[in-house]
Amino acid sequence: MIGLSGWRQSSNVFHEQAHEYDSWFKNSLLFEIERNVITKLALPKSDPALEIGVGPGRFAQALGSNYGIDPAIAPLSLAKDRNVTVCQAIGEELPFRSRTLVMVSLFFTLCFVQDPKRVLKESYRVLQDGGHLVLGFVPATGTWGRYLQEKKDSNHPFYRYARFLTIQEVCTILADQHFSIKSSASGLYQVPGHVEQLEPPQDGLDEESGFVALLAEK
Repeated sequence: MIGLSGWRQSSNVFHEQAHEYDSWFKNSLLFEIERNVITKLALPKSDPALEIGVGPGRFAQALGSNYGIDPAIAPLSLAKDRNVTVCQAIGEELPFRSRTLVMVSLFFTLCFVQDPKRVLKESYRVLQDGGHLVLGFVPATGTWGRYLQEKKDSNHPFYRYARFLTIQEVCTILADQHFSIKSSASGLYQVPGHVEQLEPPQDGLDEESGFVALLAEK
């Protein structure tokens, strides 16, 4: 079993400051840039689709995930208002039967989970054969990864329990869990504090970018 204290500590701040976190996405160039990186993957139509770490449901609403789980309760009410069917749960123990979903997605979630390998193993379990996994994350090696690591080191409430991963680390976990990467994209090259315009996403996984997304198949 996953230690309850671990995920409760990391999710408490998202519960307590759900509306503040949700407000980050409103009229946000960052959100638009990140969404464009994800949509460059040419995601297949999928139903049923689950987002792990759905938070307030901004990405689920934009990208069509009809189910969402999160350990923090307060953001789930916001996601529910965005027509996402929600459940309080953790990614290491998904409340779905095996081979029942067409797509599973995680956006900015893998760095907060207690056991990334187990989360991706569970994702593989619940996906149908030929189903897809979508990951979006901040590479640890880029300007944004280093910036967020500094926030973690300074005990920032949102990042104190995060662990930022390199692209190679994520790809290794995916391979270990038998996923096959089908497409990838990168973006967010403007530095923190100076995001002033939309950027076209680039093909491939770039360690120096601020955000990467990949589509993998079971």
